[in-house]
Amino acid sequence: MKRYRITVNGQSYDVAVEEVAGGTASHVPSPVAAVPAPTPAAAAEVSAAPAPAQAVVSAGVAGATSVRAPMPGTVLSFKVSAGQQVKRGDVILLLEAMKMENEIVAASDGTVAALRVAAGAAVNTGDPLVDIV
Repeated sequence: MKRYRITVNGQSYDVAVEEVAGGTASHVPSPVAAVPAPTPAAAAEVSAAPAPAQAVVSAGVAGATSVRAPMPGTVLSFKVSAGQQVKRGDVILLLEAMKMENEIVAASDGTVAALRVAAGAAVNTGDPLVDIV
């Protein structure tokens, strides 16, 4: 088993790779969740300034749960409006990513408190999209 540290989009990950003779494995290991490896530069950044996502969340509605972008993309349209009741799993907006339309759903029952972005806006992973109270 060989261990490597891989950096993807500035995030470091420790991975273990098993070499298999003949191209087949004698057993299939269970999946292991990737755990980001802390880097000294990342630790310094965290202590130096708050993350942009935290600053945006503080601008939201108090006590609300934010539905966040699961991937970078463009908000195509909203399927809800502020004040509308939603149930967990209801489609609240369409997000275009990699030429595909992705349905973003409500994470919980509640009332839409605020739409945090405009239709047509480009968003990054983790950006708050809709607040639900």
